[in-house]
Amino acid sequence: MIFSKKKKADTGERPGLVVVNKPSSVVSEQFRTIRTNIQFSMVDEDLKTVVVTSAGPASGKSTIAANLAATFASKEKKVLLVDADLRKPTVHKTFKVRNTDGLTTLLTDRNAHLDEMIYRTHTEGLYTLTSGAIPPNPAELLASKRMEEIKQEMLALFDLIIFDMPPVLAVTDAQVMATKADGVLFVIPQGSANKDEVMKAKDLLEKVQANVLGAVLNRVDKSDDSYYYYYGE
Repeated sequence: MIFSKKKKADTGERPGLVVVNKPSSVVSEQFRTIRTNIQFSMVDEDLKTVVVTSAGPASGKSTIAANLAATFASKEKKVLLVDADLRKPTVHKTFKVRNTDGLTTLLTDRNAHLDEMIYRTHTEGLYTLTSGAIPPNPAELLASKRMEEIKQEMLALFDLIIFDMPPVLAVTDAQVMATKADGVLFVIPQGSANKDEVMKAKDLLEKVQANVLGAVLNRVDKSDDSYYYYYGE
C-alpha cells in the first residue's frame, strides 16, 4: 500500500494507546479478548466496518476505538481508524498529527484524494484518518452519497475500518453511520453511565437496525491497572 504524501505520525509515546505502550498488561489482554469475541460474533460474515460509540460523553469511547484498531492491526491486516466524530475530534491528539485536512476535506472537496489524507502510524498495519475541519452539518455529510463513495474507497485499501463516532444521545451521527457499518461496539463507563440513557441509546440503534456486536464496560478498577475492559453481548 502506497500513499502519495506518505504521512507519518511522530514517534512519541501515546499515553492512551495501552496496547502499544504496555502490550503485556491486563488491559492489553482485555483488548485482545474483545478482538477475539468480535471475530467470533461475526464468524459467518465478513467484518469490514465497525462503529464505536456510547450513550453519552466522557465514556472513553475514543480511547477504546484507538486501542481496538491497534489490536486488530498487523503486518497481514491493514486497519484504518477514522475520526468520524466531526464535533469533538480526538484522533489527531492521540496520534499527535495535524488536523488541517481529513474526512471533512474528502466529503466537501471531490478533488481531494483519500491516500493524501491518511497517516501511517508506527504500529504495524495501523493507519489513521483525522476529522479535518469541524463542519456546520456533520450528520448531513455523513448521510451523503459522497460518504458512501469514500467508504468504498477505504474498503478497497484496508481490511478493517473503525469509525470513532459521537455519543448516540447527543446527535444522530452514530445512528447514520451505524446503518453503513457491519457492526457497532457500544462503550459503557462504569459508575457514570445512566441505565435509562444506555437503554434509550440501544433502542435508537435498534430503530435503524444497527448490528450491535456487544458492549465494552469501561473504567472498572482491576488489580494494578487503571482500567479494565469487559466485552459482552
